[in-house]
Amino acid sequence: MFKFLDTYSLRARLFPAILGAAPALAALALLISWEKVALSNTIASAGLLVLVFALADFARRLGLYVEPKVYAQMGGRPSVTMFRRSDKTIEEATKDRYRTFISEKINQPVRSSRRESANQATADAFYEACGTWLRTNTRDAKKFPLVFGELVAYGFRRNQFGLKWIALALNVVVVAVCAGLIWYRGTLDINNDLATRTVLVLIVAGIHAAYFAFAVTENSVKEAAKKYGRELILSTEALMAPAPTTRKKPGN
Repeated sequence: MFKFLDTYSLRARLFPAILGAAPALAALALLISWEKVALSNTIASAGLLVLVFALADFARRLGLYVEPKVYAQMGGRPSVTMFRRSDKTIEEATKDRYRTFISEKINQPVRSSRRESANQATADAFYEACGTWLRTNTRDAKKFPLVFGELVAYGFRRNQFGLKWIALALNVVVVAVCAGLIWYRGTLDINNDLATRTVLVLIVAGIHAAYFAFAVTENSVKEAAKKYGRELILSTEALMAPAPTTRKKPGN
């Protein structure tokens, strides 16, 4: 099924969705008997695959929903804030060269230091246009592998953070189902195969809950956003490099 997804969709959208649904996947794999694959099992498995793809799209939408809130806490999109003269992430002389180069490409004048100090919003509009131009011209993952790698890392963390509370709620549901099975059988016999599988599902749910509670955080999204924004701006250096000339063969 993965052949229908590009690299970004696979790693930044589907993988967070699979991680988010991990307890349900574990429950399906361990609690359902696969000795005789009945039609109901096949239908349930196919339905789960469709659900994972739907969850991938849902993860993207939730990621886009939380993105403005994350940027607002950061003071703006990193590809904008790092272009500001007040930001020292990238040295000013380097950013000056980048501003001049991109301004010619987008046909907009560079805002002077004085104008930026007087009206940061106007300068930010110019930096937003710079970022848009950079994103458009760095889409080739083979030419800009570092930019693409940071973009994937950011998309993964953002979408995973968007799914955080749904993933934790799914854990509660899975634990409740497992507890119901134990209660229904009246005992937790470790020698019983179903009981053993139920315990394994509970362990997966516990690890999953701890991961989403403590590792999937807003700060991790901010960190990835900063790395991507910095790499995006620095990609200007490669775009400024002259295109290689092809040497003509003798006699042509």
